[in-house]
Amino acid sequence: MKQHIPNFITLLNIFFGSIAAVFAVLNQLELAALLFSFGVLCDFFDGLAARALNARSELGLQLDSLADMITSGLVPGIVMFQLLNMSIDGGWNYMGIDRAVNWMGIEVTPLAFFGFLITMASGYRLAKFNIDENQASSFIGLPTPANALLIISLPLILLYHNNDYLNNIILNPWFLIGLTLLSCYLLNSKIKLFALKFKNWSFKDNSLRYVFIIISIVLLGTMKFLAIPIIIAFYIVSSLITSIGED
Repeated sequence: MKQHIPNFITLLNIFFGSIAAVFAVLNQLELAALLFSFGVLCDFFDGLAARALNARSELGLQLDSLADMITSGLVPGIVMFQLLNMSIDGGWNYMGIDRAVNWMGIEVTPLAFFGFLITMASGYRLAKFNIDENQASSFIGLPTPANALLIISLPLILLYHNNDYLNNIILNPWFLIGLTLLSCYLLNSKIKLFALKFKNWSFKDNSLRYVFIIISIVLLGTMKFLAIPIIIAFYIVSSLITSIGED
């Protein structure tokens, strides 16, 4: 019985991710972010449960990636689609691809579909992860939950910070296109990133993880949702510095 507990938690990840996708399609991005966060928590706890119960399995590995494809692959793609749709109010024009067209009775902007490159890149990364035996204690490329968190933080920054300068940056289509391309690159890059997996609770063995968690908590407490992109950047930079030190 206990071997099914981690898989059930993973199925909850699929459940919350699916609902998040529905809210994202409806452009209810705050609710989508909330359900996404529930899914990510399930993604974290299924691994903890598997290790605690010694219930790791090949089925669990495959199921985990399928869940991530929905929660951390599809949902951020839809969110970027909505953000690109929102950004086409500034008069930006290139070959007419910023103009809304009527497609089967629905007004859509062709440029917005560019956001689904994130979903495609996430799927490619997850497929590689499943056949890569070198990512047990660290990651190669940005994990899909971290990348999704970066994308999903943008509408929360718009909503809760309400800063004209930040709004103009986030709703600039060039910024969103650049971020989409950067996201796709980071997902499938060769950058080695540390994993938040504790084999023991020793500070000496996990000093980087503890420092990262403490700094992240401080940033979240002082900067709220604006802290999320900074935390992701700090995660990448600190991993790069650590990798250079090891070499």
